[in-house]
Amino acid sequence: MIKTERINRHSLADEVAQRLQQQISLGQYKPDEKLPTEPALMQEFGVGRSTIREAVRILVNAGVVRVRQGLGTFVEAASGITEPLSQRLKRAEFNDLNEVRQLLELKIAQKAALHRTAADIERIQGFLDQRLAYAKENKVAESIQADIEFHRSIAAAANNGILADLYSTMAQHMKNHFVRIHKNTQAFIDTHDLHHALLQSIIDQKPEQAWELVARITAYSAHLDQ
Repeated sequence: MIKTERINRHSLADEVAQRLQQQISLGQYKPDEKLPTEPALMQEFGVGRSTIREAVRILVNAGVVRVRQGLGTFVEAASGITEPLSQRLKRAEFNDLNEVRQLLELKIAQKAALHRTAADIERIQGFLDQRLAYAKENKVAESIQADIEFHRSIAAAANNGILADLYSTMAQHMKNHFVRIHKNTQAFIDTHDLHHALLQSIIDQKPEQAWELVARITAYSAHLDQ
């Protein structure tokens, strides 16, 4: 069995579930293969029995594993496929979320630059103005929400309902990480010019420039978590 890095800090069941999900995704445990016993998992992750049981319950509900009474826990043949997207995002690491966010925002910005309307531009500008105003007043929660709404309004301007829905779901989970990362509003002030330039590229219908600006914005976000 591949040795797994122990969880040294107090962990939640979803962290253990994530580690097990990763092991299954990487092929450490094959479909229909039995997972280690509870004591073995407790030793591997350095957590208690109740945490292991809750982690297994999470994976059972997600359709990743099944429990056979008296026999143990086995990997489902379609592991991970039936897990709700919101649940998967909830237990994701910030870097993984930010990478997916970047991929979505790159395409969204391109499409917004091609399909935006006058009403879209007005809405995006309004949230950008709010973002800066709240940042100058050092209102962290309000700045975060305005930032999310700014990017969500760009997603709406892309004129693709699926992209907009995916981004909206992603944004709600990113918000939890933003609250943890941002202790003040300096980052919002520092990146205002980038966001203003992004809006201008959308107004000017320059998809390549919009792509480049989103890459710079999301790279900045990733840097904050290091």
